[in-house]
Amino acid sequence: MTGNVMRTAPAGTDPELACPVGPVVDIVFSRWTTPILWSLHTHGRQRFVELERRITRITPKVLTQRLRQLERDGLVVRTYHPEVPPRVEYEISELGRSLAPLFAHLTEWAAENLAKVERARDDYDTASAR
Repeated sequence: MTGNVMRTAPAGTDPELACPVGPVVDIVFSRWTTPILWSLHTHGRQRFVELERRITRITPKVLTQRLRQLERDGLVVRTYHPEVPPRVEYEISELGRSLAPLFAHLTEWAAENLAKVERARDDYDTASAR
C-alpha cells in the first residue's frame, strides 16, 4: 500500500509472490533483527560484547549469524581494526537508518492498537473455551 492506494496483482498470482512487503518482512522482522538495529541506532557503533550485553537473551552464535546477515543485507556495517588484540565494531548503515520511519509508524500502531489486539485475543479465547 502506498498512502491509501492498494496495489493489486493479476488474478491467479500466488499471494506469497505477489505481496511486495513479504521480502521486507523476511529481512527486517526476523527474530533478532529489530533489537540489533534498535541497539545500533540508539547507542551508535558497538563492539560485539556491547551488543551481547544489551541484548541479553541472544546467544553469541545467533548474534554472530544475525550480524553477518544484516551486513550482507546492507543494514549493518562491520569495521575490522587490525590491532592486537583485533577489534571489530558494528554500526547501523544509512540503509538501516532509512528504516526509522517504518519503525516509528509501527510504534504508533502498537501504542494505538495492542490493547485492542489483547482484547480480541481474550474474547476469542473466552469464546473458544465454551
